[in-house]
Amino acid sequence: MVNTVRAKDVWEVFEAISKASSRKEKIKILRANNKPAVRDVLRGTFDPVIVWALPEGVPPYTPQPEGPPSPRSLLKEHMTFRYFIKGFPSAENLDQLKRERLFIDLLECVQPKDAAILVTMINKQKPEYDGLTIKLVKEALPDLIPD
Repeated sequence: MVNTVRAKDVWEVFEAISKASSRKEKIKILRANNKPAVRDVLRGTFDPVIVWALPEGVPPYTPQPEGPPSPRSLLKEHMTFRYFIKGFPSAENLDQLKRERLFIDLLECVQPKDAAILVTMINKQKPEYDGLTIKLVKEALPDLIPD
């Protein structure tokens, strides 16, 4: 029998960083979870070059009920971010109503804590996890966000 380890969802990585007792431990956690979805969320939040083609605020969506992980995870669904970024070729010809509907669908298919992270991301707000700052991200992943 093959043992498999489930990859941590983005919110689980952020929560682990929040609970870490030292800066060194926070950096270690972030480096150990340097996955595309985590990187995309951090860039979308902190990189000023990324401008979201979505209205500010909290969109009207119905979060998933708490429970077992959804088969659709932010670990896979982060690839849809390209439809929400101003200037990205995939997003340029997309109708704004369709873009907003795609984003709401994304929020409704991922874990509620990941959905909350996405809402803070498009509003360019720091995630509500202690110690997760742009300074920490730049120190742990220096190639991620340009100066």
